[in-house]
Amino acid sequence: MNQRVSNSRLAGWRSSLLSAGIVLFTLVTCLAGEPPTQKSNVQRWPGFQGAGATALTADSLPLTWSPTRNIAWQTEIPGKGQSSPVIWGEKIFVTSIEGEMKNDCHVVALDLKQGKLLWDFKTTSSQPVRGNYFQSRSAPTPVVDAERVYAFFETGNLLALNHDGKQLWSRSLTEDYGEFEVRIGLAASLVQTRDTVIVLIDHEGPSYLLAVDKLTGKTKWKTDRFSRQSYASPALLKIDQADQIVCSSSGSVDGYDPSTGKLLWTFEEVGGNRACTPLTFGDGKFLVSASPGMHDERLTDAKKSNFAMQVKRVGEEFQQTILWKTSKAMPTFGSPMVYQGLAYWVNKVGVVYCFDAETGQQVYIKRLGQPCWATPLGLGDRIYFPGKDGLTTVIAAGREFRILAENELIDGATEAGEADLKRRAEAGKRRSTVPQSGGRTAGDNSGNTGGRPRTRNGLTFADPVQYGYAAVNGALVMRTGGRLFCIRKIPVAAKNQQGDKVTTTGGAAQ
Repeated sequence: MNQRVSNSRLAGWRSSLLSAGIVLFTLVTCLAGEPPTQKSNVQRWPGFQGAGATALTADSLPLTWSPTRNIAWQTEIPGKGQSSPVIWGEKIFVTSIEGEMKNDCHVVALDLKQGKLLWDFKTTSSQPVRGNYFQSRSAPTPVVDAERVYAFFETGNLLALNHDGKQLWSRSLTEDYGEFEVRIGLAASLVQTRDTVIVLIDHEGPSYLLAVDKLTGKTKWKTDRFSRQSYASPALLKIDQADQIVCSSSGSVDGYDPSTGKLLWTFEEVGGNRACTPLTFGDGKFLVSASPGMHDERLTDAKKSNFAMQVKRVGEEFQQTILWKTSKAMPTFGSPMVYQGLAYWVNKVGVVYCFDAETGQQVYIKRLGQPCWATPLGLGDRIYFPGKDGLTTVIAAGREFRILAENELIDGATEAGEADLKRRAEAGKRRSTVPQSGGRTAGDNSGNTGGRPRTRNGLTFADPVQYGYAAVNGALVMRTGGRLFCIRKIPVAAKNQQGDKVTTTGGAAQ
């Protein structure tokens, strides 16, 4: 499901310095920089979209890979999930959920070098709910710091573990503040500061933004929000040289003080912004994006809700300005991002739109092989676009569209993507010939009027879907629903390794 730059220590992510060759994943939601307790030479990708990650060198990841090339290992994990992995040192942490009623929540640790499953912590869901492929499944990405990993699940569980898998504290947000009222599930990833974990709960019941003490798990503050349906994750951005939590979520864009939870400003001339994270490209500048929805039911709102915004302090107030808009570029789940001065959107049929980030002038519109459910990654002179069906397209950074590589994570990824795009195109043609009633066509669960959902092995929207990734120098870790893959530069003569499936023992470290 989108990273950003807001600190001189992460300036490698900024477009001005990215061109110098120090790189950051733009999939990271910007980041007010690493908390003081995280100052370290340890390689890390500690949060959603790489927030607080160490800089990547331009030649640290391979340009090409395939099921038989540059895959160092792949490991099956318990259950299924859509969250991105996070990395601290030599450990990868990832979450998943298991059971017909989302009965069990898993936090798993793996060895980065070999993919060995180190431990599997399992806990019972606070609010069991029937799981299916049309809503989130363990979509919130955890965060990790030097001492702990913090995880949140759409069933209400919020917990902290040490790096060896021992539970330090746990709480149920549904018991504390009421059960979640959701049709699409919850997917907002965690945000962290030096001493606080921040959770966004946007749903059809009473919504809120919550700050929890890292050490104790106790509430530091809670700010109420209006009810809404949304998958969107917040970001910690720099505005007027100070940190703010910025939430772009189904009907508003809001800025909060991370110390107190006070609402500092709000912008409500937006709609359809239910999935993407606001990504920074300078102090107070960030991208806002919105999707037209499964049946284009939010098309009118989405056309006016993809733009570059700047927020500035004017006296005691914060002023919001739209710098430029695009009415055609509308994403699905992958957030648009800025890299080396250019802004990139990818729509639901795999078309990439490129704009000048300062002026909004269109640079090009070109087609990729697949839509992206993860935010693109900028690295050196390349941009990696992780396709939903497992085909990652690598293009040259800059104003000329040039494909450098097309990489399959799994056999058949290209074919699966082509079939999906064909299905979407055919469904779109049928939509255009059917009167629009504003409702769902009977019997259609695909999110495309007139079309049936694509299946694999009889399972609708089943694995493999390429969801998210994490990266440190020398390793790109990709996640499908039930597996992790590690991509590295491997000499042709070297033999790839494969991890083993872990045995669950109710949360005890293995």
